[in-house]
Amino acid sequence: MTSSTSSTTTPGGLARFNTLEEPAARAALHELCASTAWAHTLLTGRPYATGDDLFAQSDAAMADLTDADLAEAMAGHPPIGRPKPGDPTSSREQRGMAGASDELKEEMLELNLEYQERFGHVFLICATGLTGEQMRDALKERIGNTPAQEREIVRTELGRINRIRLAPLVEEDASA
Repeated sequence: MTSSTSSTTTPGGLARFNTLEEPAARAALHELCASTAWAHTLLTGRPYATGDDLFAQSDAAMADLTDADLAEAMAGHPPIGRPKPGDPTSSREQRGMAGASDELKEEMLELNLEYQERFGHVFLICATGLTGEQMRDALKERIGNTPAQEREIVRTELGRINRIRLAPLVEEDASA
């Protein structure tokens, strides 16, 4: 029923999300993750009493995504080293590549292309807090994975990204 936190302490952003009309809530979720199935699962779980409840629903939704759903989610992510122009979230998440040398940027471009050719999608990693070298090393390591191994790693990484992106929705009052 209720956790140790009463419903009167629902963070402002979460309370707002709980009461958004479905089209607005769907649009807000789509900004965070391009998977229609993930957004649908989060919408059907409203209202959420706590941020932890929302995160748990997000994790459950991620675990249930089909290969097609994962592909849809990944399509919303730019390659590492090439954030979406004008997208502050993409730029912030890939901050570790911002000061990378031209040599590292070129190496990442080549590795990204090799990875995409092997797996048919962009290299996806929760880049928040990682240096360019750490992202490169992870890409080099993961390029040898089987498609099944890589799909599960992508699922985990996407889940981490979604949690990071959901946090402001929970904590902030979006109208402020």
